[in-house]
Amino acid sequence: MLHKNFIAGDWVEGIAVNRNVNPSNLDDVVGEYARASAAQANAAIDAAFAALAGWRNVTIEQRSDMLDRIGSEILARKDELGRLLSREEGKPLADGIGEAVRAGRVFKFFAGEALRPGGDRIPSVRAGVDVEITREPEGVVGLITPWNFPIAIPAWKIAPALAFGNTVVLKPADLVPGSAWALAEIISRAGVPAGVFNLVMGSGREVGDAIVQSPKVRAVSFTGSVEVGRNIAIDCVSRGKKVQLEMGGKNPLIVLDDADFDQAVAVALNGAFFQCGQRCTASSRLIVTDGIHDRFVAALAEKAAALKVGDALSPGTELGPVVSQSQLDQDLGYVEIARSEGGRVVTGGERLNRETAGYYMSPALITETDNAMRINREEVFGPVASVIRVRDYEAAVEVANDTAFGLSSGICTTSLKYASDFKKRSAAGMVLVNLPTAGIDYHAPFGGRKGSSYGPREQGAYAREFYTAVKVAYTLA
Repeated sequence: MLHKNFIAGDWVEGIAVNRNVNPSNLDDVVGEYARASAAQANAAIDAAFAALAGWRNVTIEQRSDMLDRIGSEILARKDELGRLLSREEGKPLADGIGEAVRAGRVFKFFAGEALRPGGDRIPSVRAGVDVEITREPEGVVGLITPWNFPIAIPAWKIAPALAFGNTVVLKPADLVPGSAWALAEIISRAGVPAGVFNLVMGSGREVGDAIVQSPKVRAVSFTGSVEVGRNIAIDCVSRGKKVQLEMGGKNPLIVLDDADFDQAVAVALNGAFFQCGQRCTASSRLIVTDGIHDRFVAALAEKAAALKVGDALSPGTELGPVVSQSQLDQDLGYVEIARSEGGRVVTGGERLNRETAGYYMSPALITETDNAMRINREEVFGPVASVIRVRDYEAAVEVANDTAFGLSSGICTTSLKYASDFKKRSAAGMVLVNLPTAGIDYHAPFGGRKGSSYGPREQGAYAREFYTAVKVAYTLA
């Protein structure tokens, strides 16, 4: 079966076919997915533009009901969707199902937000004048999503866009079209009018550029690499478009001498290695104070080495493969870079062979690093964590903030003083205390500072800032 693009309410063939391959088993083809051309992307944009007026006039209750139906079907099919996700992306099945649940909950949340569009009425400084402040949809919104969360991230962009009256053109990552296609198929049967939601699969160079450059697209939300995100920002700003970027992190986890030891090891293990470290919120820099350093490294290395790496769908698998050969090459390359700069690999960092051919790698823990090394400056995006030894809390905070990124940060401590101080002084957009840096709720705002993020926050009620425009109306009473 060829999985087609969804444009103006119809399923449309593309100009080529993308074979979606299982990274756990390279002999397993998940499916064949149509790749759209730039012309087809523009056709989808035209359809979204034409559908705007009608969608804006749909009542907030109708929008809410549609989003609720989408969320309900995702939740009812969580096992099926989670299996598809794990098969195409490589995260263990429990994580795939958990991500599908998150996507369903996101749509349910924004079904509620659709009923709360917001607005204010305030008195004017002039007698007899009323001031009304309302929010309106931006218009056609282009959504460009990454491969590491192939259903959750599309969901948390699509749901608020539709909830607040925008129309959508979605371009998912080329590596993982299956989850986005399954989501599009659910949306296509939820009563959403033709043209309101469109799916165009294909390359960033063709489909992504068409979305960014079209004068009919009012706003672009992108999650992906720093380099691509910066180019999109330049393109959007030069065209007067609204832009929202999430571009990764080099997230610190501070472990202090007074931390609950077992808890700190568990937090670091989860944050650094789970889902193969392929999370922009992964804690890839472990900043550990002198008094606990050696014991902590030994315990974490033992736990990391014991993680079961295998087929994402196999029972007991704790780490699946990385997503692709190029990602595996990048991850292994950074391990060698760390070695060449003086780092010591205490465990892992090797390609693994399993029963089926796949992109398997043992989780790597690297010690004897400093914050100037490339392994601590650049995002690896794999199961690779480095340890930086510091003398005390003040040195730890200085190192944690010394980065071009600012997405998430964490601290493990039993001290209320240090926990409270770090929440204030961390230069990240999200701070976690005695929790993995990757554990973020779907109803709370998501985003960072510095090189990690640009524009309004994603998720939760704060998503309204990106997907709506403020209008102020003055009336003489």
